[in-house]
Amino acid sequence: MKDVDFVTEERCLRPSLRIALVTETWAPEINGVAMTLGRMVDGLIARGHHVQLVRPRQASSERAADGPGFEEVLAHGMKIPRYEGLRFGLPARTRLHRLWSRHRPDVVHVATEGPLGWSAVSAATRLGIPVTSDFHTNFDSYSTHYGVGWLERPVAAWLKRMHNRTAVTFVPTRAMAQALRARGYRSVDVVARGVDTELFSPTRRSAALRREWGVAADELVVVWVGRVAPEKNLPLVLEAFAAIRRQDPNARLVIVGDGPMRKSLQEGNPDVVFAGARRGEDLATHYASGDLFLFPSLSETWGNVTLEAMACGLCVVAYDHAAASEVISGGCDGLLVKPGAAAAFVAESVLAASDAGLRARLAAAARRRSESLDWERIHDRFASALQRVVDEAQAALPDMFSIKATVR
Repeated sequence: MKDVDFVTEERCLRPSLRIALVTETWAPEINGVAMTLGRMVDGLIARGHHVQLVRPRQASSERAADGPGFEEVLAHGMKIPRYEGLRFGLPARTRLHRLWSRHRPDVVHVATEGPLGWSAVSAATRLGIPVTSDFHTNFDSYSTHYGVGWLERPVAAWLKRMHNRTAVTFVPTRAMAQALRARGYRSVDVVARGVDTELFSPTRRSAALRREWGVAADELVVVWVGRVAPEKNLPLVLEAFAAIRRQDPNARLVIVGDGPMRKSLQEGNPDVVFAGARRGEDLATHYASGDLFLFPSLSETWGNVTLEAMACGLCVVAYDHAAASEVISGGCDGLLVKPGAAAAFVAESVLAASDAGLRARLAAAARRRSESLDWERIHDRFASALQRVVDEAQAALPDMFSIKATVR
């Protein structure tokens, strides 16, 4: 956990909550959900709340962490097929019921929808503890990318049933909130995401790293960052880059990340730099050392990489979807394309690649836009939303003191 520098007087006046947060993914796993949850936990602790993190054990030798405002409960888990490095938690309703009976949290927040998350909803509901949830990932749509499209409807039904058992489902965008409401989700609220503009910054641009990639100072580097997996639409990135290279043979594509498609893509594209998974300052340096960021994924509920690229001063070309739809004004601080319009995505990518002045203008505006996406405001909103759920649950309870007074 990060050190807390200070807690404002206003935050001190707020009641402290005991929050049980249940997730099937956590650092050092590399994905947007784990990163976001790490940020959110830090923000809650900084505001004086106590977080009990319930998650699968990642290694047999792992021990639960404990510290000021924070404790871990490690559950059993299994590897997710075809998703190396990630796990899902096994059912643990009895254990969680026993745990929360002895030390009752004010609210249970379920961040992922696996068996562990479902168990947490069941245990908390049985104990009368208010429950909230996150919708981080379109797991139902993922099935079509992994050859099990017949699972899409059952998975969608599973997700809706679980989320509708909670008091509120938090989503990162207004578009996602509207989509879920249209699908029958009963209570949906928007809590957006932020970006660390000190970590992700144009100042991390590295001439030495660009030399490793084999490009000169004035040559174009196209960057893509994420999980190298079928749902990310990487073939369109390669198609767009091929069109760019027909105009600029010296351009270089750098793919940052790992995943099930990496080996086949690397074998089929020997001129592409595959940098593997990167973290922290190293990741920020890889972003900032590029010039153009392409992101045609339609599987995201948010997409932290879009904000990270903008903060690092890259011109972004993306589908008008998820984070890009929320934070980019097309033609002002990035280029947006109608979702699914592959030919238009390629054309806008070529336009940005061929016009250095346009790239520079959009990149500078993207950096300025990222500076307004403050994590602190987002943490305040999340903490307030949890407090509101607790207050509403308490208000719905019978006034036991009045009942006792009447009996007397």
